[in-house]
Amino acid sequence: MTKQQKITLSASRDIPFNKLMLSQSNVRHVKAGVSIEELAEDIARRTLLSSITVRPVLDDNGAETGMYTIPAGGRRFRALELLVKQKRMNKTALVPCIVRTDGLAEEDSLAENVQRAPLHPLDQFRAFQAMREKGRTEEEIAAAFFVSPSVVKQRLKLAAVAPSLHDAYAEEEMTLDQLMAFTVNPDLARQEQVWEALQQHYSRAPHEIRRMLTEGAVRASDKRAQFVGLDDYVEAGGEILRDLFQQDDGGWLQDAALLDVMVREKLAEEAEAIRTEGWKWVEVDTEFPYGHNFGMRRVHGEAVPMSDEEAASNQALKAEYDALEAEHAEADELPDEVDARLGKIEEAMEALEARPIRYEAEDLALAGAFVSIDSSGRLRVERGYVRPEDEPAEEVEDTGEVAPEAAPVEDIGETAATTTDEEEEDDGLKPLSDRLVMELTAHCTLALRNALAQDPQVAFLAALHAMVLRLFYRYAVDSCVEIEPRNAGFGSQVPGLGDTAYAQAIDQRHETWARNLPKAPEDLWEALTEFDSCSREALFAHCVAITVNAVHDPYQRRPRAIAHADVLAGTVGLDMAKAGWTATGDNYLGRVTKARILEAVREAKGEDAADRIAGLKKAEMVAAAEDLLSDTGWLPEPLRTPPLPEEDAPEIELIDVADGVGDEASDDDTDSGEAQSAEDGGEPAIGDSEPLSEDDPVAGDAFARTAAE
Repeated sequence: MTKQQKITLSASRDIPFNKLMLSQSNVRHVKAGVSIEELAEDIARRTLLSSITVRPVLDDNGAETGMYTIPAGGRRFRALELLVKQKRMNKTALVPCIVRTDGLAEEDSLAENVQRAPLHPLDQFRAFQAMREKGRTEEEIAAAFFVSPSVVKQRLKLAAVAPSLHDAYAEEEMTLDQLMAFTVNPDLARQEQVWEALQQHYSRAPHEIRRMLTEGAVRASDKRAQFVGLDDYVEAGGEILRDLFQQDDGGWLQDAALLDVMVREKLAEEAEAIRTEGWKWVEVDTEFPYGHNFGMRRVHGEAVPMSDEEAASNQALKAEYDALEAEHAEADELPDEVDARLGKIEEAMEALEARPIRYEAEDLALAGAFVSIDSSGRLRVERGYVRPEDEPAEEVEDTGEVAPEAAPVEDIGETAATTTDEEEEDDGLKPLSDRLVMELTAHCTLALRNALAQDPQVAFLAALHAMVLRLFYRYAVDSCVEIEPRNAGFGSQVPGLGDTAYAQAIDQRHETWARNLPKAPEDLWEALTEFDSCSREALFAHCVAITVNAVHDPYQRRPRAIAHADVLAGTVGLDMAKAGWTATGDNYLGRVTKARILEAVREAKGEDAADRIAGLKKAEMVAAAEDLLSDTGWLPEPLRTPPLPEEDAPEIELIDVADGVGDEASDDDTDSGEAQSAEDGGEPAIGDSEPLSEDDPVAGDAFARTAAE
């Protein structure tokens, strides 16, 4: 048996830097990793940590020339070269080298780069942690390794995760993204509980890990947190969980009970300041249900005018603003100092133009205010609402006349004849009898209807006038047009409804119109006549829109009205997904059965997605489905807009009402039909047909076709 030959390592030698040069045999040609500048700084800080592999340069006879090429270690050589150029190292400084003579130079270069194992990220995390424990600050560690302090904070966060999770990461049972997600909650026991629960979970996505670790916490973007202020919450002893690895909107507030106490206290303070304004009542809550002020009259104050001093200041600011803009009109970019000055001028002008609102004393004695928090976390104060029970009794004009006692119905003819005989015998002027006035005004009413029907523009104005009176004013008795619009409210609170984009748009539009309409109802007609056509149409559309009621009420079924709502939605092209509705646990998923949840996921994402969450518990299924359905545009059946009926119904020939349709009718027909109808307080009779039943399917089909056309 031959004796195994022992390995002989290549000789090491300290060689002057000026005797070294790069070799063309180096296999690394693509620049990657740490830059030459950073490596030079590292060598200057710690000196060279590994030797450079070199090969002697031979002459034609095979003798060493004293020069050496570097097939492996070119980046270190360039870093040393940079230090020499910067005169931070002598060109004759000795460099530790490994001298190789056997094999190929390319083999040396390739082996050094391929055989070198990169440091596992977990080892880097632990190394940073060890340095931190030995007294190095995060800034010092960052400077030593040429990274930002935020990177060091991230590595230290990863090093602080539960050891069992480190083991799972080392064994490649967990990805780095998943490990980063666990840093959002420093509770090691909770981290391990979540990891164990994920073994049976359909998804181990980082966002699912973050959701499970922050259950029960309140997002910093929540309106309550924004209202209180994160700094004040922390000062009061609250803790905020932060995610160092992705955008977290400020993190999660851990102490929800503390937050609620702070919200109530701050709201109470704000409400007390509102009470000092003199309102009869002030209601306070974090959120009021949408429509909480339906049925209440709104009083509006007037902006306090600027004083002479304020007006002069505003004019001076405006003049300066215009002068600066004109001076730099041709410039591509404003100088920083000019841009800053323009910004300050705008702020000052806005502060002057945002006038405080002054209310009359009699309005303050009747009205109150609602104090709450809006969706962005700002204080919301809704002033000037008068409850119906606080309304003063409507005053009836006293003419001094005593109303005559009504005669029995069967004696009307006799009474009229007797009155006529007495009037003929009396030469004095007596008031007209009620019967006569009724008959005369019946004629006038029908003639007015006929005239109005032939003037669409005035008819439009009259309808608009009637609706605005009833929707914006307390006493709606200033119109003869008997249209009864009403603000269709909601029977019960719908959580979050008031914060939706469409609810806020309606409220803002109503408030804008209310401020632009006259305070007295008797001035409304003149104001509407002065509006341009676009303004009148916009106001008309707003009034009609407020009267829409497409709510399915289990106690008041209205199948034909709901059918019309579908037609109306199709006509305007309503898409609830584009309007901003999306399925969440609160508004749908948490309130239906698991089968319904799976049906929704199946429709939106397919059978495979539904199968993946089919075995989950209800709470987990709701959370998973919420993630799956986001941004898909899926809608439950009640929110889907049905397609309009096909336009295959026969055309209806319209009759020209201006051609005198009534001319062919006899006087007897008019007296017995239209006049009698007016006498009875109803509409003129048209033919002898009976009205269609509410549940008549034929009537429903005819109505749908007509609405579609």
